[in-house]
Amino acid sequence: MIPETTLAFSGAVHAQVKSHLFPPDGLEAAAILICTRTPGPRLRLLVKGVILVPYAACKRRERGAITWPGEYLEQAIDVAEPSGSAMILMHSHPGGLFAFSGADDESDREVIPSLFQAFGTLHGSAVMTADGAIVARLYSPSLQIRNIDLVTVAGDDLSYWWADKATSTGPGDRPIAFTSGMTAEVGRLSALVIGASGTGSITGEQLARLGFGRVVVIDFDRIELKNLNRILNTTLADANTNRMKVEVFAEAVAAHRGEDVAVPVAASIATREAVLAAAQCDVVFCCVDTLEARHIADLIAATFLLPLFDVGVVIPVRKKGSAFAIADVCGRIDYVQPGGSTLQDRGIYTPESLRGEYLQRVAPEAHQQELEAGYLKGLADQAPAVITLNMRAAAACVNEYIARAFPYRLEPNHLYARTQFSLAACEEEYLSEATFMHTPNALLARGDVEPLLGLPMLKVTAR
Repeated sequence: MIPETTLAFSGAVHAQVKSHLFPPDGLEAAAILICTRTPGPRLRLLVKGVILVPYAACKRRERGAITWPGEYLEQAIDVAEPSGSAMILMHSHPGGLFAFSGADDESDREVIPSLFQAFGTLHGSAVMTADGAIVARLYSPSLQIRNIDLVTVAGDDLSYWWADKATSTGPGDRPIAFTSGMTAEVGRLSALVIGASGTGSITGEQLARLGFGRVVVIDFDRIELKNLNRILNTTLADANTNRMKVEVFAEAVAAHRGEDVAVPVAASIATREAVLAAAQCDVVFCCVDTLEARHIADLIAATFLLPLFDVGVVIPVRKKGSAFAIADVCGRIDYVQPGGSTLQDRGIYTPESLRGEYLQRVAPEAHQQELEAGYLKGLADQAPAVITLNMRAAAACVNEYIARAFPYRLEPNHLYARTQFSLAACEEEYLSEATFMHTPNALLARGDVEPLLGLPMLKVTAR
């Protein structure tokens, strides 16, 4: 069952909170989380800011108890109230109890009402154990308790802690990669696939057959005859009737998974409809051939604290006499974690290249369509035979997700922020997160603040 409530951290913020909550003295510590929300029916709280309560300011710090002054609550209210953010009061359990104690219940009954007196209709509390695992709950103004179904961290690794699997001794065993246990867990998650063409149809097929509970696919394009050699599950009848690519995908998934698993969104990713659908997901796979779509994927990942996996392929060609020859056969997979280096930081696109692509689309007379557009750089081909390359890249992209959510690598995941392969040279190389510079991101955990993603084109239109 897809979780109704989620508390989401970036890897850097989770590490910051963990470091503060577990100082060397082994005593309890406290912090206050300031959380925005995603738009839509599913409640995803995004940790945007943190107020760390100084150890010296606490009246009492013991291994099983903590008392801290109300001035930090007031400070948090000043930060959270203008944006209507939710506040989560968090403390550590150095003794390892992965649950709320009776003392925690009593403390919440005393403190939480003051938050509601200040502002808002939704606040809560959370506990962290020394391994970084978190259990959290929400309160209504009448102090009714609602457990947060899922706590996620999108860092070098992807962590999931489920309320219904928690026991007093811990969050439960993590599933092993490539097992039915992994299938059961991803069955509770929603994946977003941007693009339903070459790599996108293959990526979506894998995600559906791996067992994701929901696979949202966004694409505004229709099937043509030239697509049939590389888009899975497409037929002559689909091309002849110009069916939407996302409709064909959803129909194919329904045939082996049943209804309501695949969610087709027949729209550009640069529309409000598509962005709202993306906000409901847990992970993003970007399988597109335009820079604008990659730019929007970057914004979605940062705004809604979603891990992003971007895949691209290309076949550079060269002139050999009067004929063309293959120069290389390349693929690239980038993993982008919220708060880390973005696709823009990594040079996948620049403001100048975005502008050039825009001119290419709206003013071809000002920016002539180049032969470099498409799979074969330097050679125009309307129906390139690239399904084997697409499958190689799409499999690497989905395996990258598995490696981070259900770790199986012999080395740490931070070494694999980018994977590049050359079929011509029979080589594969990797770049670590530390390789890339990253700039401050004002959109990080922006949530449902209008206009969405900070883009005026996505603002609510008057009816």
